[in-house]
Order: sequence, then C-alpha cells, then structure tokens
Amino acid sequence: MTILKKFASTLLAVGLLSAAAAPAAAHEEQARRRADNAPLVIGHRGGANGYLPEHTLEAYALGIALGADYIEPDLVATKDGALIARHEPNLIDTTNVKSLPQFADRRRTVMLDGVPTEGFFASDFTLAEIKQLRAVQSFPERDQAFNGKFQIPTLVEVIELAKRKSREEGRRIGIYPETKHPTYHQGIGLALEDRLLAVLGAAGWNHRNAPVFIQSFETANLRYLRSRTSVRLIQLIDANDVKPDGSLDLTKPYDKPYDWVVSNRDGLFSDLVTPRGLREVKGYADGIGPWKPYLISSACKTVQGGTCADVTGDGVVDERDRVLLPPTDVIANAHRLGLLVHPYTFRSEQKRLTGSFAGNAVNEYLAFYEAGVDGLFSDFADTAVAARAMFLLKHDPDYARCLVNARQCEKSND
Repeated sequence: MTILKKFASTLLAVGLLSAAAAPAAAHEEQARRRADNAPLVIGHRGGANGYLPEHTLEAYALGIALGADYIEPDLVATKDGALIARHEPNLIDTTNVKSLPQFADRRRTVMLDGVPTEGFFASDFTLAEIKQLRAVQSFPERDQAFNGKFQIPTLVEVIELAKRKSREEGRRIGIYPETKHPTYHQGIGLALEDRLLAVLGAAGWNHRNAPVFIQSFETANLRYLRSRTSVRLIQLIDANDVKPDGSLDLTKPYDKPYDWVVSNRDGLFSDLVTPRGLREVKGYADGIGPWKPYLISSACKTVQGGTCADVTGDGVVDERDRVLLPPTDVIANAHRLGLLVHPYTFRSEQKRLTGSFAGNAVNEYLAFYEAGVDGLFSDFADTAVAARAMFLLKHDPDYARCLVNARQCEKSND
C-alpha cells in the first residue's frame, strides 16, 4: 500500500494533468478505473506460457481459462505461406526441431534484422512439416515437463479457438497478433500483412469493432496496414536494457525499428514516446505497446564500478537489487492524444520483480494499473486478473457486486 500511495502522490506532484485539461482528463482517467473500462489482460504468448510451452493451443486455452481478455499469437510465415504462431522465425528455441534427424539439413545461418542468426527457420518448412514439430518451453527456469507434447498452431486455429472459447466462457475473447520481423519476411517473399488481413477477413474480423489488435515493432508495415484495414493497430516500443540510473539502454539491434535502419531514418525507439513521437504514432496507430520501463523504470539500490551491486547478498544481480522510480509522463501524454497504452511483459519469477515489490508480483500489476495503463501483457494471466480485481475493488464501488454475482460484467472488450 505504501508503494501505491507514493505512486499516486508522485503522479500529482509531477503534474501529469495540465490545469486547462484537468477536469476532462480527470474524468477520463476515473473512467479507466471502472469494471466496464478496466485494463485489458493480454495473454502474452498465450497468457499461460509461465506454465506451458508458449504459442500452443493448450497455452492459449489455459490463458483464457485463467482470465485473459486477449491472447497474443506472434506470427511468422511458412514456406508455403501459412501464418503460424511462433515467437521468432527461428524455431530452434521454441520447438524440438533440432532433435529431429529428418530436418537436420535445414539448419543454417540467416541475416535476421541485420544480425547473423543460426537455427531452423519457419520459411524453410511447409505447414505439413511444421505440424511434425512439437513445442518446448523456452524459459529454462520454467516447467519442462510438457516439452514435445503440443503442436504448433496456425493463426486460423488460434482464431477458431478464441471464437469457441468465447461461446463456452460467455465473454468476448480477442486476439492480439504481432507481425514478427516484417521487413525480413518481405525480403524473402513472404510478407505477413496481406496474409494476416486475408485470414481476418475470412474469419469476419477485418473491421474496427472486431476483437483484434495488430502490433509491430516496425512502423512502415503499420502504416501499410492502416491504409488497408480499420482494425486497431499498436506501435511496439523496445529497448535493450535499463541502465543503473534507470535510463534506457538503446544498444543495437534494439535501438530503433528495423524499417528505420533499412530506410536510413534517424532516431531511436525512445523518440516514439516523446510528445512529438506520440503525435506521429497517432497518425497511423491506435496506441503504443512500450517496454514497461518506459512507463515506470527502476534504478540500482547501490552502484559499484558502474553496475548494480548485489544488495540482497544472494550471489546474483537482478531486479531484486533495484528500486522503483516515479512514473514517467508517457501514459498521460499518450492519453491526451487518445492513444491506448499496453506495456509488456509482466512475469512472476522473483528475479524479474523490482525490489520495491517485496517479491509479490501482484504489487507490480497494481503499480501499473494505478499509473493508468489501458492493458498489459502477462505470461501469468491469473496473477494479472487477480491484481485487476483488487484494483477495481479499490476504485469501483459497483465492482464487488459484479465479482460476486456476474463475472461477465468484469470487463468489456469493445
């Protein structure tokens, strides 16, 4: 509670709301604290990849069961042009492909966004061959017991699941696809954008009110999509790391959208969260998906030799050795322009929780809900949903009735 109260007072102290716009803006922010306009829980890589191998129908289904409003299929293309759900074109870390002798000759090195990358690439496999692979847990600290059990789904199958689960659950469940490495895919003759729109069209979901967001770390393909669809678009914003003082490290290749590299455009990802950058984004997208330190960062508790010191004494240096900083003005600036803010990625492992959260992942979610985000990406949808319920119980006087008597009034996905 002390942490959250500090955030609230900091938000006021730094003047997130200008005096002229204060009444309207305050009303808008209050509306975001009600159950019918509460933050979305977006199932990152499915929303249950904290428990099961990511981007499988099983992980998506569990994420939905845990309460995710949207499930996120990252999209790459196969040799025959099918869109499948994988985090990267390289399949080496998320499937069992390297253990299958029939595909040993597919291993090679490609230039992926300017970086030599060795592995097995989806574009070298037909969909029929992809269906011979099985997913594995890519985080070594997470349960490996389900490795090799689940297939790799297509986007069509993910949409079918979302629709079926919407009927079963009695609530609207959407999809939040990411076009992975769009410039790369364009360069190998497997552009993602029109393929994605074709699948959405066939599903009846290529329209403004569809339960769909499309996201990308690049800008040119979002501009292309905006010219061809009214589906909501989200500009992702990356960085490499967080420096000891809490400022962002923008080291290559995480310094700028790759289409900027190709077009020789000056600038960095961080430029997109400035007032000027947000105005640019407003011209082609409906919101931003920033890495969460852009909104609330952290600094080392103690700096030694220019790096964080092991304050906890556990023999490793991680987020537990850092302390939270006050929120930035990015959320307020985005909201002034009518842009949504959906930060990523929220995870529950102790080593990923800033020391200020006292080892409790719920505290991190509460901090960002209090700061005013419109949704967030989580590997553990159940924790995100529980924290959202706590947030709403504090701010919405009607929510207790909803929680007890009518779960479907918990969140509107429109």
